[in-house]
Amino acid sequence: MIRFENVSVRYEDDTEPTLRGVDLTVPEGELVLLVGPSGVGKSTLLGAVSGLVPHFTGGTLTGRVTVDGRDTRTHPPRELADVVGTVGQDPSAHFVTDTVEDELAYGMESLGLAPAVMRRRVEETLDLLGLAELRDRPIATLSGGQRQRVAIGSVLTPHPKVLVLDEPTSALDPSAAEDVLAVLQRLVHDLGTTVLLAEHRLERVVQYADQVLLLPEGVMGSPAEIMAVSPVHPPVVALGRLAGWEPLPLTVRDARRRAGELKGRLEGRDPAGLLAGLRDSAPPAFEARGSGGGAPGFGKGRGGGLNLFKRRRTESDTPTPLLHVEALAVRRGRVEALRRIDLQVHAGETVALMGRNGAGKSTLLSTLVGMIAPTSGTVRVAGRVPHTTAPGELIRQVGLVPQEPRDLLYADSVAAECAAADADAGTAPGTCRALVSELLPGVADGTHPRDLSEGQRLTLALAVVLTGSPPLLLLDEPTRGLDYAAKARLVTHLRSLAADGHAIVLATHDVELAAELAHRVVIIADGEVVADGPTAEVVVSSPAFSPQVAKILAPQHWLTVEQVEEAL
Repeated sequence: MIRFENVSVRYEDDTEPTLRGVDLTVPEGELVLLVGPSGVGKSTLLGAVSGLVPHFTGGTLTGRVTVDGRDTRTHPPRELADVVGTVGQDPSAHFVTDTVEDELAYGMESLGLAPAVMRRRVEETLDLLGLAELRDRPIATLSGGQRQRVAIGSVLTPHPKVLVLDEPTSALDPSAAEDVLAVLQRLVHDLGTTVLLAEHRLERVVQYADQVLLLPEGVMGSPAEIMAVSPVHPPVVALGRLAGWEPLPLTVRDARRRAGELKGRLEGRDPAGLLAGLRDSAPPAFEARGSGGGAPGFGKGRGGGLNLFKRRRTESDTPTPLLHVEALAVRRGRVEALRRIDLQVHAGETVALMGRNGAGKSTLLSTLVGMIAPTSGTVRVAGRVPHTTAPGELIRQVGLVPQEPRDLLYADSVAAECAAADADAGTAPGTCRALVSELLPGVADGTHPRDLSEGQRLTLALAVVLTGSPPLLLLDEPTRGLDYAAKARLVTHLRSLAADGHAIVLATHDVELAAELAHRVVIIADGEVVADGPTAEVVVSSPAFSPQVAKILAPQHWLTVEQVEEAL
C-alpha cells in the first residue's frame, strides 16, 4: 500500500536532511507506529505519505513515495484525498466549517458522495467517537481533546484506504484515547485500512501496533523487537528491563503475569517513604476523612462530589495559600463549565488537574489567570483577584502556558521570542535563551517558531512564561508532543521550581507525568471537584488515571519505575 524508495527530505535552511535514505514497505491493512526522539523526522515522513511534503511544506524530496500506486511527487494532496486521510499535530488547523456535524460531512461533500451515504457515515462516526452530544456544537467552543476527536472523525467519514495520524491521542483523556485506538483497530482488522501513526505516549499505543518503525535509524520490526533496542519506550518496557524479563512485556496484563517475584522483593517497602521528600515540600498536611458508614477516606464535598481528602488546618502549621478558590462557578453561554469549585494551593506544591475532555480543566486555568471572570465565588492569587488586576501586575504573580503555544509566540525567530520575553519580564538578557537551551537543546537562534514541532513550540512557550519566574505557574497539557527525554527535562525543571517555592498547577491527561511530578491530584468531572488528595491515594484507586507501574504492582502503591529502581 505504501512504498518508500531511498527517500530523503532536506529543508532549505537545514545542514542535514530531516530524513535520509528511508526504504520501507507498509502492506495493506497494517497499523505501523513511528517512534523516535523529537525532531527525527516522524512528522516529515507522515507528510511525505499525504503529499504535504514537499508540496506545501517546501524543501526537497529525493527518492520515491507511492501510495496505492500513486507517486506523491506527481500527485499533490488534493489528488490523494480519496486515498489518504490526515490529522496533524494541530487539529484546529484542519477545520474548515463551524460545527461538528458539518466538519464530519465536509470531506465527503468534497468527494461528491451521495447525501444518504454521508448521513449514515456521519451518524456512525458520531457514535464511534462519542461525539453525538456535540453534533450541533460550534467547534470554537470545544475543548482541545474534543477538537482532536472531531478532527479524527472528519478523516474517517470518507473511508480512506490510508490514515496518517500525528499524535492522535496527545490531547485525549485516557478513556477517550482507548476509544479512538479501538476504532483504529476495527478499521485495520475489519476494513483493511492502513494506518501510520506517530505517538510519543507509547504506553497507550504500542500494544496495538503490527509493526514499529524506529527513526532516525529507519529500522522496522515487531513491537517487541523494536522496544528491546529503542531509546524511547513506555514504563512497562522500562520496568521489564529493570526486572530482567524476557521477552519484554508490552502490556500491563503481560507484566502483571510476571510481576510476582518483583512484588515479593518489594513487599514491606514503603513507596510513600520514597516520595517523602516530594510530599514534605508541600506545606499543608493531609488528613483522610470518612463519611459515617461510607468507605474510608470518602466524604461528601461541598459540590456534591466525592472529596477524598480534606486539609488538616491549624493556625500554627498552615501557611496562607498562594492560590485560594472558594465556591467558584463559571457559566459560558448555556453551559455551566464550573460549579462550586474549592481549591487551595500553597507555595512549593505541585497539583495535577485531571478529568475527561470537557470537564472544565482549561476553563479553571483560564479563570485563575484572569482570562475568564467568575460567575460567582472568589479567586485570589497572592491576595489579588485575577480578572480585576492589571495584566502588567498579574503577570508577575501567575503565568499560563496554554494548550496552543502559538497563542504566546509572535516573533519570527527563537532569539527574538527570547529577547521579548526578557524585556517583558525585566530580566537580564539571555535569561530566556538559557532556559530554552536547558529544555530544548540544539535549537538554533534563527529558527522560526512555526518550523518547530508541536512539542518544541510548547517548550519554547514554557520558557517564555518561566522567564518571568511567576510564583504560580499554570500549565495546560504541558507534555503534548514531548518525547520521554524532553518530558524528563521538563520534570526535572519543574521539580526544581517547586523546591524553590513556586506553586505549579498543571492540567494533564498524562497519568505518567502526574505520577512523577504531582504532590496532589485533583479530579474534575462535569465542572466539579470529585477527588482531591495525595497522588498515590487518588490515582492507584482509579483505573482511568492510574500509571502503568501502579497497575502492574497493585495493590502495592508504586507509581514510577524510578521509585522501584531506588527501592531495589
